Amino acid sequence: MSPFQIWHALRERFPRHAPADVGIFRSELGWRDFCWQLLYENPRLATENYRRDFDHFAWQTPSAAELAAWQQGRTGYPLVDAGMRQLWQTGWMHNRVRMAAASFLVKNLLADWRLGEAWFWDTLVDADAASNPANWQWVAGSGADASPYFRIFNPVAQSKKFDAGGRYLRGFIPELADLDDRAVHEPWKNPAAASGYPGPLVGLQESRERALDTYQQLEAK
Repeated sequence: MSPFQIWHALRERFPRHAPADVGIFRSELGWRDFCWQLLYENPRLATENYRRDFDHFAWQTPSAAELAAWQQGRTGYPLVDAGMRQLWQTGWMHNRVRMAAASFLVKNLLADWRLGEAWFWDTLVDADAASNPANWQWVAGSGADASPYFRIFNPVAQSKKFDAGGRYLRGFIPELADLDDRAVHEPWKNPAAASGYPGPLVGLQESRERALDTYQQLEAK
């Protein structure tokens, strides 16, 4: 079944006013084909920057411990960690959490997006040869129609907005089970109740400023 068949079947099913979720689904079909067009024109999309100026970006090489903390869901930021643990346990995570986890790696840790692309390729059951690298490059700022580099996801603000009660967080991070709905988003403020859960790997504000400074250096070249 091709994306074209799905698209036209939806148009026939909803000829006038499609529900909002159907519209979003059709949009995602378009993005899927866009990613495949990118891969067709750029066969090395998973290994080379689409925007070649990013060949001069000063990525930092994370230590083995830092990379493992991200992969294993032990960064100290519950939304990132819940997503990475869900990925390891189930082979899947929600798109918003994917973006938050990817942003944390390439911007807060300033790690090369290819490290994340390779990890998702190995662990996602729905890993796609076109969408995976295209979306990683989108987050990194090196891709086609990329997210502005200054868009850096704040995992605390994101979890408070989309998982206010902490249900998703507690579902994959049992160390946070005893924290209330407010404290679960920032467990480092109550470490005694978050037994066994690590403190933040990096400071959000400091690492954000470092990422923006590094990008400004690229722009100045």
